Amino acid sequence: MGLFDRLKEGLAKTRKGFIEKVESVLMHGAIDEEVVNELEEILLASDIGVHATEGIVTLLKDKIKKGEVKDSVSAKAFLKKEMTAMLGSSSPVVLFGEKPFVILTVGVNGVGKTTTIGKLASRFRSEGHSVLLGASDTFRAAAIEQLEIWTERSGASIVKHQSGSDPAAVAYDAIESAKHKKVDIVIIDTAGRLHTKSPLMEELKKVKRVIQKSLPHAPQEVLLVVDATTGQNALRQAQIFNEAVGVTGVALTKLDGTAKGGIVFAIRKELGIPVRLIGIGEGIDDLRDFVPEEFVEALFS
Repeated sequence: MGLFDRLKEGLAKTRKGFIEKVESVLMHGAIDEEVVNELEEILLASDIGVHATEGIVTLLKDKIKKGEVKDSVSAKAFLKKEMTAMLGSSSPVVLFGEKPFVILTVGVNGVGKTTTIGKLASRFRSEGHSVLLGASDTFRAAAIEQLEIWTERSGASIVKHQSGSDPAAVAYDAIESAKHKKVDIVIIDTAGRLHTKSPLMEELKKVKRVIQKSLPHAPQEVLLVVDATTGQNALRQAQIFNEAVGVTGVALTKLDGTAKGGIVFAIRKELGIPVRLIGIGEGIDDLRDFVPEEFVEALFS
């Protein structure tokens, strides 16, 4: 199966919850106010978000008024074009600057953070980069073990302390080790934390500060891992983590298990944070760079 077909398959639930409903509404023929209202409800129900939906609907009404959208074909073409434009250009993780390039991964419990790190490590290793993983999730012993498995699988190296150790100390040691060994990329795992718990968010700020003591310009990437199945709650997570540590990109996991893939649009429109990676399955190659044109094409195909 080709990459695009794999993406289409992964987005099947989102497509069923969105485009099939859109097509059902557009079957009525004329694009009148009732149809526009129904389209608005579909957009909101697909977790595209209030601001993104308002923008699309306002523009759609204007296009209808000007006679540029008058039937199902032109309405669907309009939606496809505007949704692609809303997502902007592709923004993958780009390695830059002095080595090591540091990726700090954050997120709530159970979103697939450690697995995302492992898949990223495997990708970077396959591209010829040296990779070191920092096991700063010291609260969950299983997290360290899981990261060790990914270390062996990917050919990366790891810096870990005992369970219960200071997460910031692990991050510091990981950066220092990478500097000494001239490692290309460091990926720091952190404990999943509820975004509503202030002490845990303060600890995350400390991890970032300590990283910067070792390497002032790091982390170059603060990657928030969110579970697509949580829909609008993912937007709230992104807001709070962004306020705490300055999120630079989002990895959206479990897209294949949800009809809430529209959250991609809400994150981009309301927060301006690029979605860098999407997870569309369990396989090691199912963590993909997010390409807006491909995503929308797969959604409408």
